[in-house]
Amino acid sequence: MTSDALQTKLLNDEKMLWTGRPQQGFLLSRRDWLLVPFSLVWIGFIVFWETFAISMPHAPVFFKFFGGGFLLIGLYFVIGRFFVDAWLRARIRYAVTNKRILIERAPPMGKLVAIQLDRLPTTSLAEAGAGRGTILFGEAAPFWRANRLSIWTPTLDPTPQFIAIEDATTVFAQIQNLTAHRS
Repeated sequence: MTSDALQTKLLNDEKMLWTGRPQQGFLLSRRDWLLVPFSLVWIGFIVFWETFAISMPHAPVFFKFFGGGFLLIGLYFVIGRFFVDAWLRARIRYAVTNKRILIERAPPMGKLVAIQLDRLPTTSLAEAGAGRGTILFGEAAPFWRANRLSIWTPTLDPTPQFIAIEDATTVFAQIQNLTAHRS
């Protein structure tokens, strides 16, 4: 998917002002300061459980296989989620037009979010350094109320956002200027 694909989504008299993509590859988010230690404790407990269950000669077979599902979940927590998030971000394109904010994720799991500039919710910028940052369009859901998968995979967060874009301050200012002229 290229920015040309977003070009086909434009309305009459709509002009593309900016296009971008999220940072590619491995990306840590602020919530990883909590999630990484939690996932390591989780996987450590499951490894302990499985080692103990397998080493008991008369343990029921159920005990030996019980931790298998939890081990798979733990592996997703520890490393799998970073691969899924990077894979999803590789399929995302962003655009700011003179009328809307566009966020498009290619299939599978394809989705198009279009927010009219005159209906833009509260917009905030979280700067990450080196000119990168994330622009949120709406209030972020509290950590404990977010959907379960989006806690582990930021790209699936239900709050529309431009994740880890280059020159985020300039893009944020451009959006603020566009919305100021509409009110």
